[in-house]
Amino acid sequence: MRQLIEDYAIIGDHQTAALVARNGSVDWLCLPRFDSPACFAALLGDEHNGHWRIAPEGAGTCTRRAYRPGTLVLDTEWDTPTGRVRVTDLMPQRDRWPDLVRIVEGRSGKVTVRSALRLRFDYGSIVPWMRRSDGHRVAVAGPDSVWLRSEPDVPCWGEDFTTHSEFTVGKGERVAFVLTWHPSHEPRPKLIDPFKALRQSERDWRNWAGHCGYSGPHREAVIRSLITLKALTYAPTGGIVAAATTSLPEEPGGVRNWDYRYCWLRDSTLTLGALITAGHLDEAKAWRDWLLRAVAGSPADLQIMYGLSGERRIPEFEVDWLPGFADSHPVRIGNLAVEQRQLDVYGEVIDSLQLAARRGLGAKPHAWNIQRSLLDFLESAWREPDAGLWEVRGPEQHFVHSKIMAWVAADRAVRAMEAAPELKGDVNRWRRMREEVRQDVSTRGFDQDRGTFTQTYGSTALDAALLLIPRTGFLPPDDPRVTGTIDAVRAELAHDGFVRRYSTEGGAVDGLPGGEGTFLVCSFWLVDALHLAGRTKEARHLFDRLVALRNDVGLLAEEYDPVSGRQLGNFPQAFSHIGLVNSAFTLFGTAGATGGAV
Repeated sequence: MRQLIEDYAIIGDHQTAALVARNGSVDWLCLPRFDSPACFAALLGDEHNGHWRIAPEGAGTCTRRAYRPGTLVLDTEWDTPTGRVRVTDLMPQRDRWPDLVRIVEGRSGKVTVRSALRLRFDYGSIVPWMRRSDGHRVAVAGPDSVWLRSEPDVPCWGEDFTTHSEFTVGKGERVAFVLTWHPSHEPRPKLIDPFKALRQSERDWRNWAGHCGYSGPHREAVIRSLITLKALTYAPTGGIVAAATTSLPEEPGGVRNWDYRYCWLRDSTLTLGALITAGHLDEAKAWRDWLLRAVAGSPADLQIMYGLSGERRIPEFEVDWLPGFADSHPVRIGNLAVEQRQLDVYGEVIDSLQLAARRGLGAKPHAWNIQRSLLDFLESAWREPDAGLWEVRGPEQHFVHSKIMAWVAADRAVRAMEAAPELKGDVNRWRRMREEVRQDVSTRGFDQDRGTFTQTYGSTALDAALLLIPRTGFLPPDDPRVTGTIDAVRAELAHDGFVRRYSTEGGAVDGLPGGEGTFLVCSFWLVDALHLAGRTKEARHLFDRLVALRNDVGLLAEEYDPVSGRQLGNFPQAFSHIGLVNSAFTLFGTAGATGGAV
C-alpha cells in the first residue's frame, strides 16, 4: 500500500535524517549529510530505489507507534497472531560517521521477523557491490561504503539485489541491526554498542528537551516541535534545514516539487525567537553565528538560502529515474531559487541580529558592521522589484512584504542607535528611509476601497505574508488597516479556516501550473495576528485545530489539504513547527517568541 506523507516519522543524528514509514520501512536517508544523495529513495519512487524494512513476517502497517517521551527514539509495534514485537529506531549522535540502529525486541509470544535491505546509492540509481567481511555485509559503490551487522548474529542472504534476514524473537529477546556509512576509501569505522547507544540517546534527548521553558497548553506539541527543529539542525555549523526531504509535492501529481534541504534566511527571525524563548540558547547562538558567516560578503550578493555550511552554489537539476511521490514529477535536486533577488531577506537578517542582541546572546563586534553594510545597500535597492518571500518563478514585482521588511531593517537600526548612541551610523538618514518606506507602502500597497494591503503594488491580489505586519511593528495590531487585512486574507485566502499563501489561479503570480494546499505556517501567522488584534478566542480555536493536524507522532509537513485531509509538501517542515512554537508562546507564554517589535 502506498504510504502517505503523514505516514512517516523522522529519526536523525543532527547531521542527517531518515524517514520511517508505518510499515517499518526506512524509505528516505541521505548520507552523510542532509543534502547528500539518498541511499534509500523509495519515498520518491518504490522499493527498487532503496529502502530497509524490518517487520513481522506477513505484516503490513504497524499496530501502534510513538516516540519515547522527550526523545527522537521511535518505537513501532505490531500485534500478530503469535505475539507482539517492537522495532526501535534511532540514529545516535555520531563520533565521526553516521549509524542507523534498529533494535527488534519480543514483547510477548514468539514472532518471526524479516529484514529486507536494498541499498541504492545516488538517489536510488546505483546498485552497490556486496561482499562479506568479518561477519558483516559490506556495500560499496564509488565514494560510498555501508557496513551492516547484527547483535547477536542472525542468518542473512542475498536475493534479487537485496540483503534478507529472518529470525524469531520471544519475550525479552532482542536483535540489534547497525548500518554504518563511511567514505569507501577509508577503513571501517569503530563499532558502536547499539544498546548503549540507545540508552545514551534517550538520556541526551531528555536532558535537552528538559530545558524547554514552556508550560502552557499543548506542551507536548511544543516540545515535539522543538525536538523536530533540533533534528533538522546541522550540528557542525548550526544551520537549520527547511525540511529533511526534496520534492514532496505541494499538489499530488503536480510540478510544485522543491528541494528544501538547505537553510533559508527568511526563517531566521522566527527561528531565533522560538529557540530563545523556549530556553535553547546554545542552538540560538549557533544559528546566529551560522547566519553571520553565511551573509558575510558584498551586500549585493546576499542570497535567500545557503547550504548547510553556508555554501552559495546550490545548482538545480532533475532526477529523471525517480517518478516522484504519488507520480509528482519532476524530482528536483538543488534549488534554482538561490539565484533570485528577494529584498525581504535584508530585513530578516537585521531583525534577527537585533533580536539576538536584545535577548542577550552575546555581542559579536562585527555584527553591527554587517548590518550597516546591508542597510547602505538596501537604502537604494528597496525601491526595486523582487521575487518576493515565496520565491515565485514569475516576473519580479513590487511585493508589499518585501517593502515592509525594508522598513524593518531601517527601524531596527534606528532603535539600535537610540539604545546605544555610541554605535557608528547615520541614524537621521535611516529615520528618513524608514518614513519614506512607510509612506510608499501606505500609498501604493494599500487598497482603499477594500481596506486591505495587497500582495504587490497596484494589484488586487492578497498575500498571507501580510499577516506579519503587526509582528513587525509596521502598524499597531488594532489599526483598521491591519484588521481589514486580516479579514480580507481570511475571506479570500482561507479554506476551511486554514490559509493559503496566495492565489495560484492561472499562475499569474508564480508562473506555475496547478495549485497547492493551505500553508501551515501562514495559518499560525493568522493565529498570532488575531491574538495581537484582541481576538484571542478566535486565535485559540484556530490554534487548537492546527495542533490537531499533526500526524500520530506529532509532525507537520509544509501544507495541508482540507479537501483530502492530507499533509502536503516537504516533511517534516521546520517553518510549520516554528509557527506552532511561536503561536503557543504568543497565546499562552512569552510574547517575545514572535520576535520583532511586538
